[in-house]
Amino acid sequence: MSKFLVLIVFSVLSLNVFAHEEKKEDKSFWWKADWWDGGQLREVTNHKVKIEWTEYDRDDVTVPTMVARPDDNKKYPAVIFQHGRAGLSKLLQLQVKRIAARGFVVMAPDIYQANFIGTHPYPHDYELEKDASAVVDVLLARSDVSSSRACIVSHTRGGYYSLKTAVTFKHQKNNLACYVSYYPHWQDPNAPEPAQVYGYAPEIESLKLPTLVFIGEQEQYQRRRVIETSIEILKKKQIEAHLIVYPGIGRGFDFRPPHVRTFADDLASKDAIQRSADFIKHNLSAYSK
Repeated sequence: MSKFLVLIVFSVLSLNVFAHEEKKEDKSFWWKADWWDGGQLREVTNHKVKIEWTEYDRDDVTVPTMVARPDDNKKYPAVIFQHGRAGLSKLLQLQVKRIAARGFVVMAPDIYQANFIGTHPYPHDYELEKDASAVVDVLLARSDVSSSRACIVSHTRGGYYSLKTAVTFKHQKNNLACYVSYYPHWQDPNAPEPAQVYGYAPEIESLKLPTLVFIGEQEQYQRRRVIETSIEILKKKQIEAHLIVYPGIGRGFDFRPPHVRTFADDLASKDAIQRSADFIKHNLSAYSK
């Protein structure tokens, strides 16, 4: 082989190496040098939680609402939890409690019970979006919250309600600071099947909040496709958007009950709740009263 040919082969291989290096994963969001270099783990914040039930009115609808917060007399940042298609079940109430235990005042409206709707409704009722949106002002008016804005946490269809709360009802402008969701349904549930598989909710184009989303690697294909596409759209618009994908698990890892729960579910749940708390505290830090 001539020296000239060897030089060409070496150059091509070098270009391939450089091209591969340029495509390395962006680890800036989750990489912790103090852990990798020094073995340091983050201190976890824990609070005992107290629960109360209240309600608020939206026109002629009364919305029962779970409130979870640390069991003391201090003020804490405001968080909304929006349930999904399963409703605010006992399992979901535990997730609300876990968020509050990180040091937040969490309000979780039960918009299905407010409208005498059973769990897992198939059609989407657009009137319920108004009930979900109304909780923002109610939460921020509480005397025990320490932030002038709230962050909104959701899962499944609650991700769509939350998206509408932020964009359609314009709360992202003055009342919300961030958006967190577990495997959100980012499409109008009443949209036709092709839109569910290949499209995404047009409100994604207008979302301006820092966004954090969690899914399991085994999430159903059409839902994952919509989520990944939406995250890329947000990034292209220079909106802070993060997608965390947990290996070996599917949907429901945050609330899957004990008799079917796996170790992987538990690892993902604990990691996600701590990442959510860090993300929320960071984004609400600029809005302390």
